[in-house]
Amino acid sequence: MTAFQKLCLLALSLTLCSCCWGKERAKKKEFLVGGDISMLTKIEEHGGVFREDGKAGDFLVILRNHACNCQRLRIFVHPTYKNAVVQDTAYTIALAKRIKRHKMKLLLDFHYSDTWADPGHQKKPAEWSGLDFEVLAATVQEYTASVIDEFNRNNVLPDIVQIGNEITPGMLWPDGKLDGAGDTEARWQRFTNLLKAGVQGVRKPLKQGQDVRIMIHVDCGGDSKKTQWFFDNLNRRNVPYDIIGVSFYPWWHGTMDNLSQNLQAATTRYGKDIMVVETAYPYRGRWSEKKNMAWPVSPQGQYQFLTELIRTVRQVPEHRGLGVLYWYPESIPVEGLRIWNGGATALFDAQGNALPALKAFYSAIIGDEKESGLHSHNTTVCCSELENKRSTEDAKK
Repeated sequence: MTAFQKLCLLALSLTLCSCCWGKERAKKKEFLVGGDISMLTKIEEHGGVFREDGKAGDFLVILRNHACNCQRLRIFVHPTYKNAVVQDTAYTIALAKRIKRHKMKLLLDFHYSDTWADPGHQKKPAEWSGLDFEVLAATVQEYTASVIDEFNRNNVLPDIVQIGNEITPGMLWPDGKLDGAGDTEARWQRFTNLLKAGVQGVRKPLKQGQDVRIMIHVDCGGDSKKTQWFFDNLNRRNVPYDIIGVSFYPWWHGTMDNLSQNLQAATTRYGKDIMVVETAYPYRGRWSEKKNMAWPVSPQGQYQFLTELIRTVRQVPEHRGLGVLYWYPESIPVEGLRIWNGGATALFDAQGNALPALKAFYSAIIGDEKESGLHSHNTTVCCSELENKRSTEDAKK
């Protein structure tokens, strides 16, 4: 082989490698990190102050300095306005505007209730309680469309929308209730018709070129069998969705290995992106008697948990692991509000100081775990590096 032929072969090899590398990069999606911060406004109204390096600051600026790029907000139909159930449309849009001002993505979580919707509670809004099923489904679509239209007119169109919250047992009980393996075809049909009505409601007011991804959220992050049972039934009935969302609280949902197995099995079986949209771990208190508390109950243990969780989601094949959102990171104790776990699972201590676990988010985006270690960390440098990275990415668009 002549020197010229060798040079041509080398050039061809480099070109092929470059193409493969480019295709691999194209497959990668933005990894989303942040939290469900639905109580932020209320906590601030009750005197909550958030600090970093001893200085008071804007909560969202602190999160953005740690590379957070997505936040979730819940919404109720006619909230009770008792304690944490305050998220009506006006409240949620106002907070969404703050999120969008900081160039973060927005995940909107429809509870389709006047209060909490979760595996033990999926109560219909009082205003909808006497509706026939066909009218109920039409109302779900109309209500969803009106909310999305209102967000759109306020320039805060969500990037992702959840149709229901932790809906493994169904939604809008009793009409859309599921009981388990013995559910009849009629029950599944009613439930999935309600889901489809919600999806149609999201899509109906969208303008040309607008895109909102649909998420279906279940509670069983560590349970592969239950996840498969649920999504097999959805797929059998042609429910359209883009993302599988799961909750993962180790004391309820299993080990990190359980989660990893479920994430990988679900993405392989359904070909969908998957995301942990609720999680938490305590940094203080007496939690050791609970199940699956494999990390120390301390600021360092909380950091270790979140770091391992992010790593687990990122290891899902074909870059299908879309992100991690932390439940109620702003839950610091304030006078006049009952705070979940007394603030023990927040990402800020009782005085509002940022905890080390926040640095796990920065590591997830920047990709340098040394920067997020439990050592002295210069936040100004972090922020500068992050803004440089974002500026470079923006310039490419």
